[in-house]
Amino acid sequence: MSQESVRPINPVPEEFSGGSFARVAKRLFHATRPKFFPASALPVITGTAWGAWSAGAIDVYVFVLALFATVCVHAASNVLNDVGDDSGGTDGINEQRIYPYTGGSRFIQMGILSQSVMRRLGIGLLVTASAIGLALFLEKGPTIFFFGLAGIALGVLYSLGPVRLSALGIGEAAVAAAFGVLPVVGAAWLQGASIDTALVLFSLPVSAWVGAILLINEVPDIEADGGTGKNTLPVRLGLQSTAILYFVLHVIAATVVVFMTAQDMLPLLAPIVPLGLLRLAWRALGPIRNGVASREAMTQAIESTLGIHTIGCLWLTGCLVYRIAF
Repeated sequence: MSQESVRPINPVPEEFSGGSFARVAKRLFHATRPKFFPASALPVITGTAWGAWSAGAIDVYVFVLALFATVCVHAASNVLNDVGDDSGGTDGINEQRIYPYTGGSRFIQMGILSQSVMRRLGIGLLVTASAIGLALFLEKGPTIFFFGLAGIALGVLYSLGPVRLSALGIGEAAVAAAFGVLPVVGAAWLQGASIDTALVLFSLPVSAWVGAILLINEVPDIEADGGTGKNTLPVRLGLQSTAILYFVLHVIAATVVVFMTAQDMLPLLAPIVPLGLLRLAWRALGPIRNGVASREAMTQAIESTLGIHTIGCLWLTGCLVYRIAF
């Protein structure tokens, strides 16, 4: 990977210019930071697999609705986070960012979309998610509102409103819950699974992997976040303690899978991949401790963390598919 590919670059306005429907759609789509959509889509898939295994069948219609609604909430959170960080001045002064992973979409700063358009886009995505939630309500009843409202609240309040969870040092936990426990448990429940200790335990590795994504993404932004009062955990803890917490999250994920296997909740081979992923997590510790001293190493660590989440979720899904088949 060349240094050119990891310097603090920005989206090129010319690539998104034009008034045709296709060009407008391209602007709006990329403003949502779609590279991160697997972080919300995969938990729904994994939770659906648990539900299908528990209930003995899969409701494809409900699965598609849940998947689309969750991704819409995620996209809205990304867009509104950009609005919040622009209003707070964080993205404007962020010179340590590693685009496109940290420092926001840069669409507001580069004049591709105005803050007001971004705000309307975020609200529109929330309205879309709510409409899908209504369809799920008609299918499954009022309990779905708990999952939907909780997910929206945690995602939006991360960077907006008087609460601004990210500034309180609890934003990471909120995002881990919003894109871990909630979508996994909610998707499983929609398929007919009971909400019990086993299901909540099953969601914890996903939450830990999601939390690790946010934690490492915040490392290059420490200077800008700290300078504008966005006191994330990396700002509060420093690089050394952030690295320790990052690895602890991965250890928690692997430990939960080992425990569930020992309790015969998962197939015998289930721990192999989560334990193996600890090696990738270990390699990321050096870049986290060094911050942006090596932008290439930091970029690779971020990409590895995204890969850990993807591989882990797909592996857990595969374990459940194996149980369904055999």
